[in-house]
Amino acid sequence: MSAWFISRITASHRGQLITTAVVSGVIAAGAVIGFQTARRKLKVHDLKASIPDISQEHVATKLTEYGAAADVFAPSKEDEHSMALAVRARQGDYDDDLILEQLARNRVFLGDEGLSKLRSSFIIVVGCGGVGSHCAAALARSGVSKIRLIDFDQVTLSSLNRHALATLSDVGTPKVHCIRRRLEQVVPWTHFDCRNELFSKKTADHQLAPLDGHAPDFVIDAIDNIESKVALLHYCHSHEIPVISSMGAGCKSDPTRILIGDISASTDDPLSKSTRRKLRALGVKDGIPVVFSSEKTGPGKAQLLPLPEEEYKKGSVGELGVLPDFRVRILPVLGTMPAIFGLAVANHVILEISDYPHEYLTSKARDKMYDGILGSLLGLEERLARSQGEDALGLRIPITQDDVGYLVDDVYRGRSVISGLSTRLCLTRWKKPDAGFVDKRTPGQKNTLLQPKDLVCMTKEEAAEHEKEVLKGDKKLEDLYDTKVLDAVDERLRKEELFERFY
Repeated sequence: MSAWFISRITASHRGQLITTAVVSGVIAAGAVIGFQTARRKLKVHDLKASIPDISQEHVATKLTEYGAAADVFAPSKEDEHSMALAVRARQGDYDDDLILEQLARNRVFLGDEGLSKLRSSFIIVVGCGGVGSHCAAALARSGVSKIRLIDFDQVTLSSLNRHALATLSDVGTPKVHCIRRRLEQVVPWTHFDCRNELFSKKTADHQLAPLDGHAPDFVIDAIDNIESKVALLHYCHSHEIPVISSMGAGCKSDPTRILIGDISASTDDPLSKSTRRKLRALGVKDGIPVVFSSEKTGPGKAQLLPLPEEEYKKGSVGELGVLPDFRVRILPVLGTMPAIFGLAVANHVILEISDYPHEYLTSKARDKMYDGILGSLLGLEERLARSQGEDALGLRIPITQDDVGYLVDDVYRGRSVISGLSTRLCLTRWKKPDAGFVDKRTPGQKNTLLQPKDLVCMTKEEAAEHEKEVLKGDKKLEDLYDTKVLDAVDERLRKEELFERFY
């Protein structure tokens, strides 16, 4: 059928013209496509042929140690000499007597055994800004032989007011390499493992892994981002890796208020409060040493202010940050304070590793005070239950010692909301409880429906008056307290909401 159809078409003159046109078009299209394919292959061949083999003598610019093609950050002659010396020193080509002479003062202080432990240690510093750089420098100068530096950031002009080692020539370079380059000129035998990376929960196994089979003897948290900080501390705590954390040095100016203690005792610092709260949610309430400042804010002092409301109206505030979940506000920082924090952290690590005896002066009576406040609060709830005809025997309250510490120190800053006094403190209900505030739904169990948001901090004398007149009496809050006190309570609650919003 098809052969007959074709023969009929080609038999006519018009059909022959159509057939010729179609065949010519197909041939022309094939020729064009073939030519383009051949030309493309020829160009690819010429391009590959034009790329020479890279050799030492070739004029092509090699990548810098930071992965850049430009030579803007090319090492100076001094840097090249230091790097060459460091390579030889790490390979053993450095007289140990010279090292011991350089560490002579530490050797006399710590003893041969203590210094030996320090020299053989492997320490990880996470966060290489103001705190981390001073800490790393002190550890290296004290004899630590293996240090891993982890930080994703680069040196900026604003870093120079607090960074231990950065110079103008380091601006724009990774902080980890800046520290390594400068310290190689001081301690060429120290091995620096630089990780220009962001620490996160997902990468913790890799970033905190052993170095040449040597597990970390200590991890230093010098991070100022809350999510990364919590991830690092939780990982170290759950994997039993010794760790110490630096709390916020921002807005602090009094070096006499800097303390070393357990994270459960740290106060008067938004970063510390947020860290404690998030760690507590993960089941970690203590057991992590921290460096913190007990300095309280006041009139005329630097403040960490919230973003203007108009910034929230423009859209997602998170888009203003360098990375997701990173702070978007500039921290007021006095350059001396991060240095003191970093040196305090390094001092702790040196003493711990060398087994040098140390006992810090901290607020040891804090837990005892919290227990006393908790017992006093339970007594109040029992009295209120009896006043409503309830059997208070065996009554329990859903408030813990951690809740007490959080309310007293973080929300009310260790002062009475009524008078501002800081002694003989207790927690009490602010409003009169409703009838039936004792929950008896579970057989054999009685507890009140008390929540932390129901409580305020007062002195014991003020709380006794408050219980008599408001909680058991008929007076309203407005009858007993003036507007200043009522506004102060509302302000505490609003500030708590602000801290949750920003942190």
